[in-house]
Amino acid sequence: MEMRLTHLINGEARSADAGAWLEVFEPATGQPYAHCPEGSASDVADAVEAARVAFPGWSALPAADRAAWIGRLADALEARVDDFAAAESRDVGKPLSLARNLDIPRAVANLRFFAAAATQFASESHGAPGVVSYTLRQPLGVVGVISPWNLPLYLFTWKFAPALAAGNCVVGKPSEVTPVTAWMLGELAREIGFPAGVFNIVLGRGHVVGQALVDHPRVKAISFTGSTAVGVRIAESCARSLKKTSLELGGKNATLVFADAPRARLLDTVLRSAFLNSGQICLCGSRLLVERAYYEEFRDALVARAQAMVVGDPADAATHLGPVVSKAHFDKVMACIELARQEGGRVLCGGVAVQPEGRCRDGWFIAPTVIEGLGPSCRTNTEEIFGPVVTLQAFDTDEEALALANATPYGLSASVWTSDLSRAHRLAENLDAGVVWVNTWMNRDLRTPFGGVKQSGLGREGGWEALRFFTDAKSVTIDLG
Repeated sequence: MEMRLTHLINGEARSADAGAWLEVFEPATGQPYAHCPEGSASDVADAVEAARVAFPGWSALPAADRAAWIGRLADALEARVDDFAAAESRDVGKPLSLARNLDIPRAVANLRFFAAAATQFASESHGAPGVVSYTLRQPLGVVGVISPWNLPLYLFTWKFAPALAAGNCVVGKPSEVTPVTAWMLGELAREIGFPAGVFNIVLGRGHVVGQALVDHPRVKAISFTGSTAVGVRIAESCARSLKKTSLELGGKNATLVFADAPRARLLDTVLRSAFLNSGQICLCGSRLLVERAYYEEFRDALVARAQAMVVGDPADAATHLGPVVSKAHFDKVMACIELARQEGGRVLCGGVAVQPEGRCRDGWFIAPTVIEGLGPSCRTNTEEIFGPVVTLQAFDTDEEALALANATPYGLSASVWTSDLSRAHRLAENLDAGVVWVNTWMNRDLRTPFGGVKQSGLGREGGWEALRFFTDAKSVTIDLG
């Protein structure tokens, strides 16, 4: 309980105006270990004002100078990868190896990618007889970014880096459930002398700090990643002032496995796509659709591998699955498993809480769970669980596989495993998903657009899409006389 986090406002570390604090829990032990400021609308107003004052100077900097500052932050983060990985593992409950090899390096990559993009961002020009038209892409001003608890630094950098690169000033609101690495990044920004007011962080509850950020009249855009329910409320609030929104929301992603699927990496990748980060990734493949001719063989092999996964202390190198992020989320996931049983599902493995020995005996651990026997319209197959739980369904034809995959209100991602290239192209075109992988998963090129359809969100992030979101396009036409 000795660790006390602070806001970053106008380049200064600040406690909450109201002097209130929230407990931050370690999921592996179930015990509080830090205090997070319980921010208020007043804190948000101070951060927005600091960003407003800083905007003219930051936006006037040459793109190469903005890129240099973002690059310095990337360098400082990379120099402390081990410290940040340990903090991320403790805060979220994910295995230390995952934070060290994926989360923190990806945060560094996000910063470096958009630092480079700042120097390459271009707009269009169109010539005609006697006339030339060109497009200016100008920064919006002060923008708000709200990131979730499952990939705290990974997704926080994914949002604020393009906003800064495009010339905006940022007020960021990380999740109060996992705020530590965002606070640490704010401290790094102060250490390297990042320009005051350009990058601000306000900690606190979503319905207070997040809502104040969404409602503030000087905030010109909101980029949010989180649940569909919260995303809808943000969209409703932003609509009242016609504020730009980018919403990356929930997923109920399908993995389509055909009998001719290449076997070399299939089971390892599908297992990873099902249970990485204890299933707490919006891209996890939680619905496994398998061609009937291969169904039993695939099912038995998958269950055997799931049963062999080690659930335990995230600091242990042998651990595959850590705890889920909070007691509330633990209760939700366990209730979803019970609902699956009530709907007639057969739990082939898992379905129970796990109590590791030692320091983690009171943590929020759930065994990797595989369920079969449920149809496409039940709640278990249509509602997001966001935990180490997957379902199996069999299909006979390509058309049935497509229908099953699309039988959900979500449309974030899908994976197709087949050796038939024509089938892969055909399904990729017709799947209701913003991202489709063929014979792979989580293979991300940062230049490509990212986002979902249906209840999985609005807009796209990544590459030029992100920079375009954080700018306004102005068309200029000149008569050459």
